[in-house]
This record gives sequence, C-alpha cells and structure tokens, in this order.
Amino acid sequence: MWYARMLLHLVPEGEICTRYGLLYRQVAINPVNNVRNFPGSGSNCSKQVFWRPNRRCEHRFLQFHTDSTMSEAFAVNKENKVRQLPDKASYDAETVHKILDAGIVAHVAFVQDGAPVVVPMIYGKEGNTIYLHGARKARVIRLLEQTERACLNVTLLDGIVLARSTFNSSMNYRSVTVFGTPTLVEGSEDKLRAMKLVSEHSMPGRWDEVRESHDKEVKMTGVIALKIESASAKISTGKPDDEDEDYNIPIWAGVLPVTTLIGSPEDDDRLLPDVSPSDAVLALRNRTL
Repeated sequence: MWYARMLLHLVPEGEICTRYGLLYRQVAINPVNNVRNFPGSGSNCSKQVFWRPNRRCEHRFLQFHTDSTMSEAFAVNKENKVRQLPDKASYDAETVHKILDAGIVAHVAFVQDGAPVVVPMIYGKEGNTIYLHGARKARVIRLLEQTERACLNVTLLDGIVLARSTFNSSMNYRSVTVFGTPTLVEGSEDKLRAMKLVSEHSMPGRWDEVRESHDKEVKMTGVIALKIESASAKISTGKPDDEDEDYNIPIWAGVLPVTTLIGSPEDDDRLLPDVSPSDAVLALRNRTL
C-alpha cells in the first residue's frame, strides 16, 4: 500500500527552485484542475505546479513510498498481538499514527543487564520513524544504541469509568505500543534535523524562533531513531459495562472525562521588557491531547 508525502513551498515565476532545480515558466494550464504536471525523476514520484493570480507558484512534490507508514494494517504477530480485551485492539496504521501524533511523552522500554528498564522521553516522528533524544552520555541513549530491540508506548487517558463494582470499573484511553530496532543518529546535519522533529512535535513553530543550537550542544545531544517495525493500538471508550444484576444497585455510575489541556503562557521572571508570546506560542493555548 503506497502513501504520499507532500512538501509545499513557493517559488516566484522565472526563478530556479533551489530545492528541486526546476526553472518555472508560464505554461498552459489544464482548465479543469489548474494543474500542469512535470514528470519526476522516477516512476515513483511526480511534481505539480499550482499557479495563482499573483504569478507565484505553489510547488508540490509528491513522493510515493511502499513501506508500512500508511499501509492498511501492521501484521499481527507474537510481538504486537493484543491478548487482553482483543476487541479493543487495532492494527490499523492510520490509527497507530494518529495516537502517536497526539501524544507528547513516550515510555521507552529496553533491557539492561537482563533486567527491564522503562524511561519517559519526548519524541518526534516522521513517516515510519520515531526520534528520541537525550543527553549523549545519558544511560538511556547509550543502552538504546547498544540494544537490538526496543519497545515504546504512548498512552492518552480520556476518562475514568466508574462502574457499580471495582471489578468492572476501568479507564477510557488511547494507547499505542511500538516495536523496532533503535539506531543512533550520527552527523551534525542529520542530528539537527531529528532534533527539529522532536522540538516541532511538542512545540510547533518554536524551532525557527529560538537561537540556533551551538555545535557543543549538538555534540552533547544523543538522538535515537526507532523505525516502527511492528505496532498495535488499543482504544477503550464508552460507559460502564456492569453485570446485569448490578444495575439494581442504587449507586451512581458513569464516566469522569479526563482532558490533558495546554494552558495559557506564564512569563519567565527574567523576560525582557515589551516581549510578548509569539503567534506560535499562543497557538498552543487550549490544545488538547
């Protein structure tokens, strides 16, 4: 199953696109969809130019892939099979990626000296790869670099389900468990790109506002790439599911919704005068996970 990744940017008419090396000229436009296609360098891509009244063009590069990023489903195997409450399981790739996109913190599991270890980490994602970052000398980075297999979980709590018995009480949630082989991202350019993905995942727009990272800071940062090789989602929604005889018990039952909400900005004590939150910061207000 293929999927398309679309990258957008604007190039003035008559100028050379520095990204793809195309010289844009006025061309005849299909009156039906206002699109003129330019063949790509291979059978797996195409380029399109959308013309606008101001005589600038919107260049779209569609790159088609055949990995499992947007495939219909992850194969069910011994590793990712949901055994408890399997009716709540989903192996649909789109469902998995939606939960990963909504989360901010992942709990990463691996083995150290024969014993299990779990560490919470912020992350970023591009396609079928999750990026994790921390101090280069931190234990988690060193161990992930050395291990052949790692597991990652992201869970979003949506509600507390109060039934008429503790046995049937539960939670509403969206959860994803991912399995893959971790690799260390090396090279300043690749590391910076991965660091930006991590930053933009939790703080979109902030990377372009702050100062550039110093070389020393990049060297002190370790980034792990975890390609999603196997995954499953588990989603629980709805009201309590009590035993038939318990519905006669005179006690309240239902759901207490749980919402993770990003609040309003709180100024730093050493903020310079007349400095206000940027549009990117303000856009995060009232965002729910």
